[in-house]
Amino acid sequence: MVISRSQKLNGLTIQLGKLRRLAQPFFLPLDQASGWQFIWLLISLLFCVGGLVLISLTGILEILQNIQPILAKKYFGGVIATTTSIWSSSLGWLFSGLFLTGLISFFSYKQQLRGKRWIHWLLLGVIVLMLLAVNGINAGIGFIARDLTNALVDKQEESFYRILGIYACCFIIALPIRVSQIFFTYKLGLIWREWLSNSLIIDYMNNKAYYILNPNDEEETDVDNPDQRISDDTRAFTGQSLQFTLGIFDAFLTFSLNIIILWTISKTLTWSLFGYAAFATSILVIAGRNLVKIDFDQLRYEADFRYGLVHVRDNAESIAFYSGEEPERIETQRRLNEVVRNFNLLIIWRVIIDVMRRSINYAGNFFPYLIMAIPYFLGEIDYGRFIQASFAFSMVEGSLFFIVNQIEELAKFTAGISRLEGFQSKVEQLNHKMPDQTNKIIENNNSILIQNADLYPPGNNQPIIRDLNINVEHNDKILVVGPSGSGKTSLLRMISGLWQPLNGKIEKPNAGELLFIPQKPYMLLGSLREQLCYPAEENKFRDDQLKAVLDQVNLQTLLDRYPDLDVKQDWPRILSLGEQQRLAFGRLLLNAPRFAVLDEATSALDVKTEKHLYKLLEKRDLAVISVGHRPTLIEFHTSVLELVGDGKWRLMPTSSYKFERS
Repeated sequence: MVISRSQKLNGLTIQLGKLRRLAQPFFLPLDQASGWQFIWLLISLLFCVGGLVLISLTGILEILQNIQPILAKKYFGGVIATTTSIWSSSLGWLFSGLFLTGLISFFSYKQQLRGKRWIHWLLLGVIVLMLLAVNGINAGIGFIARDLTNALVDKQEESFYRILGIYACCFIIALPIRVSQIFFTYKLGLIWREWLSNSLIIDYMNNKAYYILNPNDEEETDVDNPDQRISDDTRAFTGQSLQFTLGIFDAFLTFSLNIIILWTISKTLTWSLFGYAAFATSILVIAGRNLVKIDFDQLRYEADFRYGLVHVRDNAESIAFYSGEEPERIETQRRLNEVVRNFNLLIIWRVIIDVMRRSINYAGNFFPYLIMAIPYFLGEIDYGRFIQASFAFSMVEGSLFFIVNQIEELAKFTAGISRLEGFQSKVEQLNHKMPDQTNKIIENNNSILIQNADLYPPGNNQPIIRDLNINVEHNDKILVVGPSGSGKTSLLRMISGLWQPLNGKIEKPNAGELLFIPQKPYMLLGSLREQLCYPAEENKFRDDQLKAVLDQVNLQTLLDRYPDLDVKQDWPRILSLGEQQRLAFGRLLLNAPRFAVLDEATSALDVKTEKHLYKLLEKRDLAVISVGHRPTLIEFHTSVLELVGDGKWRLMPTSSYKFERS
């Protein structure tokens, strides 16, 4: 299949759009600035930094001339002449105008730079300033290397050691600048990662996006492994974005400062470099396109493999009870085989790219010798200029080949952009979606009212419940019964808002007034205090309240074992299912909602304990909907909703219901 130029440009445009949606919000809000405005502000940053460098350099040289005029003239005469020439010509007005333009641009965006975004720009500006300083020193080192070589060839000992001292000073000055640049780059990357991760987490947790995305359904979802995308992909994206952005700017500075030097020494060498770089870059970019898809697949296979291992760890006890090691081993090895198979393909293409890249780099070492040897042997240049030409050639070559030398990292970066932007777009879509006009669920009601509701499972045309009409008022107690598969848990999903009815409507209380307790209670990662208070804030209740509730639900032994409520343990493994269910009742008593929905919440408890817990609920001022199979539950409820199957149902007083039917 041949891909047209328009398709390639369209693909590039799409990829750049994804990059912008990920990168721009950290610096400018997407809804308050276009992509071109973002690019203009980046250019304005260069104007500000460049102007600041020129002004600072002029001031430092002026001070040096006043303090040590002889030293300044001897070692910085060329730089002084250049700055004097700039300020005495129209270039001075041009640089001043660009500097003021940059400042005015940032001032005009002061509203968009609130919320600490100005700190992000300041850090980026500091990093760019340091890059500019290091590149300026590197350009000067080329001249120093020339004079040092000539002094060595001419055996001018005094001159040699003097220039060598200047050479050492350059390194002494450059080292802390380069180290600081690396530090601030890592720091900015960390701030960016924290900001982006927090943004994704907020959207991921809103509007039940984490539930809708359903990461466990690997075949249906187009957003696999959200955990990897929030953790690994954000880290890789922010780090690589800064690496490429600053690397490109560094390459541009290196090219700008050294191409002039190379041009003045040899125009032939300069044109040869351009031709060679264009040819080599084209070959490597074409060859490297295959890496993007392979790297994208590798990220997914690695995440799937890791998730499989986490799944085994989280369900270790269940697997052990079933002695299910063999099927788990087969599935885990299948995921590992996908990782290995794709990585073998990745190795082949990495080797191909690496061989081509190294061959091009090695070939580039011969160009200065082949071209500069002729004028050197003719006596047209001295050996120092020969060395300077070689140095400038290698610097310009490195800048031109920056993308080529990063082709593998660029492939990973491109794959990471697609994965991370896809996840970001999905959670933002779910988080910021407008209220659906067809939404059948209305909150802020004083009761749970279900009117003419038809419930179907997602993606299925087989009805679970047809034309359901019930009203659960304050202090009502309803027991939901029926055979397995009749839709009891599906009914609770509809009441909670996880599933929408196809027809009819549901009115229910706000989330804080309605609490669900599933058969296997959720145990969060945290302390015993947090387990009890969930989903409320842990500082909402006093220690004596927490201890009293533990005593009420017959978990006093838990306090004997863990007297410190702030102790953190792997609670799902430590506590039996019965203890977890009693702990969940403790949460219910503490949070004191107006409505409680219990999905076989006492299935792991003995009848005596079950009766004790329901007696506690009778003393509370709340309505209860229970799903259960035990006949003993009927005495704690006033009505029974029986789901018969095929969408049929019956609602009756408990006195009219005989448990033998189910």
